Amino acid sequence: MTEALAARLRDAGAAMLVGTIWNPAGLILAKTVPVARAEAFVTGLGASPTWNAFASDRGTAFTAAMGTIGDHRLRLDPDAVRIFADGLAWGPATMVTQAGEPLGECTRSALRRAEDRLASAGITALVGHELEFTLFDADGSPLPPDTWAPYSLAGVVRFEAFVREVYTRAAEVDLALEHVHAEFGPHQLECSLAPRTPVAAADDLVLARLIIGRAARATGLIASFSPKPLTDSVGNGAHQHVSLARDGAPLLSGGDGPHGLTRDGGAAIAGIVGALHEIQAALAGSILSCARLLPGTWAGAFAAWGLENREVAVRLIAGDAAAANLEVKVIDPSTSGYLASAAMLGAALRGVEDALPMPTEAAGDPGDLSAAAREAAGIVALATVHMEAITALEGSELARRILGSPLVDAVVAVRRHEHQHHGDASQEQLIDRFRFAWSV
Repeated sequence: MTEALAARLRDAGAAMLVGTIWNPAGLILAKTVPVARAEAFVTGLGASPTWNAFASDRGTAFTAAMGTIGDHRLRLDPDAVRIFADGLAWGPATMVTQAGEPLGECTRSALRRAEDRLASAGITALVGHELEFTLFDADGSPLPPDTWAPYSLAGVVRFEAFVREVYTRAAEVDLALEHVHAEFGPHQLECSLAPRTPVAAADDLVLARLIIGRAARATGLIASFSPKPLTDSVGNGAHQHVSLARDGAPLLSGGDGPHGLTRDGGAAIAGIVGALHEIQAALAGSILSCARLLPGTWAGAFAAWGLENREVAVRLIAGDAAAANLEVKVIDPSTSGYLASAAMLGAALRGVEDALPMPTEAAGDPGDLSAAAREAAGIVALATVHMEAITALEGSELARRILGSPLVDAVVAVRRHEHQHHGDASQEQLIDRFRFAWSV
């Protein structure tokens, strides 16, 4: 298989093979090899345990498990390799021990486990990613406001060369983009990916970020994936859409529950909503994530669900029964897409397995309700203090069951590092410091 990969790369004119992992701090890390060494990458390249401890401020969150002693391996997935027309080849990697066992801190392995657990329960999932990002000048300075307007043709025309570059590069590697459009914030765009099985969908998300980064640089720009790239604008989200089925029958439509939900579909919603406070730091755990979670900004600031409700963390989309899905809005691009999907799907499965009762639907904007009315409806705001979300994840037995303690401890370590080193900074200072921390 590896020899076939090397031959395929040579035949396609590839000169360099890059493999990536997405670490617990939301950083996409990489190694490269010449095409002739493709086999070595599939077998496994060495990587320090500190790869999982590298934090968003270029620091290292050392722990007993993530230090300078020992070594791991990065194993490229040859079946997922894509080749660009300009000679670059890319593929996702999994981090394993020297003995070849999946590493507990590896986010891709965590999502693979979540997908396998769903399969064991007879459930299949499709995940579709939406990725928001904000464009800046190549030197990192904000672009002039010019003719920008939310969702406008003016915004698309302003970045026509960039958008065309994204579509061209995506077509080269058969990445199925559903659309790119101007978003609400100044110079903010959104890219939507076609739904795929969970691991494949998260692989596509890494590829999309690579394409966006390269397209931006090719057109004199840089893309920010910060959850809060500007002080006076909305934040960037990384919403995930998920549909669930058992034996081919959808769980989110065709039932006798509200909006056609089946009992298992309602239980999946209950599982996600009920776990949000415990897994928030796995979905949106950076030091800037809470700055994005503001009512009135479509960020999903409340632990609740509702039909086509963009102000709750879980939005049910059921207009087309055949395509009914849940949009988890709280997720942002400072987290690993593998990690977020694993946490979300694990919570949904827990809801189904425990037959959790569906919580009351939020029919309107919870921000318009009084605190007493929200309490009566069982609607609670998500954490707006960074350390509260981290502490909740650290103490969550559910998160440890879903993700495994090594990964939970790794996420807690890198996010606590952010707080310890930057917790005293003002929001403006944090926005400036981390604007391009997750850029590609």
